[in-house]
Amino acid sequence: MTIADHMLVGEVGFAAWESSDAFKHYDLTSEISERVRHEFSIFPASTSGDVHVAELDGVIAGWAARDGARDYVSDVWVHPDHQVVGIGKKLVRHILELISADGHPLARIDTHASNVGAIRLYERCGFAVVWRGIEFSKSMGIDLEKVHMEKALR
Repeated sequence: MTIADHMLVGEVGFAAWESSDAFKHYDLTSEISERVRHEFSIFPASTSGDVHVAELDGVIAGWAARDGARDYVSDVWVHPDHQVVGIGKKLVRHILELISADGHPLARIDTHASNVGAIRLYERCGFAVVWRGIEFSKSMGIDLEKVHMEKALR
């Protein structure tokens, strides 16, 4: 991924976040939205983990990342124009292959409890919800209901 791609990755992530119905029950201010946009814009350059992109016709359609613990899928984002065609599933499966190849017996992923589409995708990839509760979102600066999910790899 080139430096020029960093901006595109951030744009794809923000577009996916912004189009999600996961936050329809929250009163998201423009300040929160701009904070999230900024976090997406700096993520590719600031992550200590891997970012893997999916391209369609030379355009970044989605991406996934392992930032933090090596058994943790930190991010999966697919541009709204390319959702529901299998890109998210391919990205998750790719990251799961990497986690398994690294010898981890378990993969973990988190999402917002109201992000039904993401939860359904992760369940189709073999994840199951192991925790549901309130967590503080650093990127948004508010408490959100989240789910933690796990998948046994061995």
